[in-house]
Amino acid sequence: MHSVDYSFLQALWFILICILWIGYFVLEGFDFGVGMLLRHLGHNDADRRAIIHAIGPMWDGNEVWLLTAGGATFAAFPLWYASMFSGFYIALFLVLFALIIRGVAFEFWGKDDRPRWRATWEWAIVIGSFLASLLFGVAWANIVHGVPINAQQNFTGNLFTLLNPYALLGGVTLVLLFISHGAIYLNMKTGGDLPERARGVAKWASPAAAVVGIAFLVWTVIDMNDRTGASVAVAILGAIAAVLLATAAVSELGRRPGVAFGISTAAIAMLFVTLFVDLFPNVMPSTTSSLYNLTIANTSSSSKTLAIMAVVAVVMVPIVLAYTAWSYWVFRKRVSPEDFDRTTKNPLDLVGSGGKSAGTGAGPDPGSAPAG
Repeated sequence: MHSVDYSFLQALWFILICILWIGYFVLEGFDFGVGMLLRHLGHNDADRRAIIHAIGPMWDGNEVWLLTAGGATFAAFPLWYASMFSGFYIALFLVLFALIIRGVAFEFWGKDDRPRWRATWEWAIVIGSFLASLLFGVAWANIVHGVPINAQQNFTGNLFTLLNPYALLGGVTLVLLFISHGAIYLNMKTGGDLPERARGVAKWASPAAAVVGIAFLVWTVIDMNDRTGASVAVAILGAIAAVLLATAAVSELGRRPGVAFGISTAAIAMLFVTLFVDLFPNVMPSTTSSLYNLTIANTSSSSKTLAIMAVVAVVMVPIVLAYTAWSYWVFRKRVSPEDFDRTTKNPLDLVGSGGKSAGTGAGPDPGSAPAG
């Protein structure tokens, strides 16, 4: 009975960690997309202020999901964490670098109104968002596909091992998905001329994401279903994800951004559900030998640790979900360039004004860099 309970806890924590990563990619996905589109859609300073403030109250809150996913992995599956972070050291360092320059850029952008200052930090947001999206896609494609691991559970490859065609396709898939997701979000969240421009991006980004994403899913099903007992489930889930990707592309032809955003969210979530179901019960397959696969059974913490963590999760997860939903509800209003034309604002100024200017004033944007 004890072994059954232990197996249940191991499976439970694998599922919870998957949920955390899916939540991260759905929520951080649209603000990565917004970041990549900042210079393309922002034709002037007021446009770019509106775009940044559209995600200002959310972006660093979204990153909490990443921290929680990493912490849960470390606590529940320490050997998985050790192998992944030691083997992917350079790749994860680059991800961390991209997230740091992106976060610093958000905070520093509004500290000075000189064009060169703002342009520098805007490009930092664009580049950081792009690199993070690309590298996360490459990393997770490698985790699901498998990497060289020896009998000591050590990664035996190098950085170039991770840059294989399948992983690069995963990276491109995530970049296009996030650009589409971000464009749809801006269509839903902004006012003035920005929604139409964002819709123009979504019209090409959504079909491109669908084509590349479906190709990635097909490759996933063909290449990996021979090492999982759930090959039929993976194929069905992959088909559902492909349909959602295609539907997201078609939905953007209409003028209901809320519906399009919901479908885009579901498509990203189902893509990762497919990958995680394919991965289970492994956490990092070995391309050296299946005997060396890292699984939930040989990488997990003790049953007592997992049980204590489960109790904490039952208490804390509803609280986290509640305040996340509340923050999105509070900042649900559209943000228009007109709100920032000749005004000094931060996101809180717009909460009670329904997205319209609540005051006047001139000058730079001191301290109004988007805070979570």
